Amino acid sequence: MAGGRAPLPGQGRLSAERPQGAVRPARPADAEAIAAIHSQGIEERTATFETRPQDPAAVSELISHRTLCLVHEVGGEVAGFAKVGPYEDRSDYYAGVGEATIFVARERRGQGIGRSLLEALVEAARGRGLHKLTAKVMAANAASLALFEGCGFRRVGTHLRHGRLEGEWLDVVLLELSL
Repeated sequence: MAGGRAPLPGQGRLSAERPQGAVRPARPADAEAIAAIHSQGIEERTATFETRPQDPAAVSELISHRTLCLVHEVGGEVAGFAKVGPYEDRSDYYAGVGEATIFVARERRGQGIGRSLLEALVEAARGRGLHKLTAKVMAANAASLALFEGCGFRRVGTHLRHGRLEGEWLDVVLLELSL
């Protein structure tokens, strides 16, 4: 941290140290914390095109339906989460391919939690028999791009002007990791 200030949202650095806490499967009781962390990312407008805060009940239902979702817990509190969702709704065509999503609480960024979550998510996806993970990252989100690439994902292209956020067209970088 330069000058004692925390990194700006979405600009955390990768940590070579092992972060505090541990990764574990998400439980429905984690839904409120997961929704709050996801909502931080929505507020910052650097990680998702979503604009409405997350609903804890919807998150709880997602977890209950055996979606691959992990949390990194520090001192009994959820510090971040990662999940694998379907690559596309036509799951028959893309069986074995999942889309990775990761969010870390604003105050916990730059501590290695994102890397810890993503590494665990990759192993859990392998354990579930997936053969590929993809990720879609806003082109301006340098910290997320560095995280995914630092964990072995490779850039496969960029969707130019892929989505609109508050009236502005934004590019999205596509990444993938063969498992």
